[in-house]
Amino acid sequence: MSQTRIFLIRHGATILSAEDRFAGATDVPLSDEGRRQASRLADRLATVPVAAVYSSTLGRTVETASLLAAPHHLPVQQSAGLREIDHGHWEQLTRHEVEEKFPAEAAAWEQDPFTFAPEGGESGLAVTARALPALMDIVRRHAGSPVIVVSHKATIRLLLSSLLGFDPRRYRDNLDQDPAALNIVDFKGPVRARLMLFNDTSHYSDAGLALPKPAELCLSKWWSQ
Repeated sequence: MSQTRIFLIRHGATILSAEDRFAGATDVPLSDEGRRQASRLADRLATVPVAAVYSSTLGRTVETASLLAAPHHLPVQQSAGLREIDHGHWEQLTRHEVEEKFPAEAAAWEQDPFTFAPEGGESGLAVTARALPALMDIVRRHAGSPVIVVSHKATIRLLLSSLLGFDPRRYRDNLDQDPAALNIVDFKGPVRARLMLFNDTSHYSDAGLALPKPAELCLSKWWSQ
């Protein structure tokens, strides 16, 4: 079975992300720094034979994806399933403000962010239920080809937790995603995935690191079946 490489990328920085505000459903553009980060990553991936570029429907991911797609002369295909988690009435508040205004909700979220959702928002479970099928559909449509997928911090961490069998209740504790971070996931079919690169931001500097080689078939019986 052919191998599909997904470049799973978080959007570049925004003003709200720099202020550590909840902005999952808030449509905010990239900051100048976010554009610089995305442009550096575009340079890094310019020679990869990318078959398609996808993003969520929010402006910060579309803008990031557009910068990444430009060297490949590809359109950006938008998928609502890749959107960030909706924080409901927490949107645009800082963590401190949430803890002061909604202490019971904040405590429940800290205990289990996978099944809990603030009023008007989404749980991690709800995000996984829409984002994972969207990603699997992309893998099926582009079997054997490299694809760029631009999404969001929580959504990417939830996807990786599901794909790799991590406890999704710990996705905030065990996984991180910097702005314009590059993750690489190799798929042998839509349900067998191997994480090859995680939260890499070496493109921030002038001397970016080389991309990892594709997973070898001999790594495990599970991978080579």
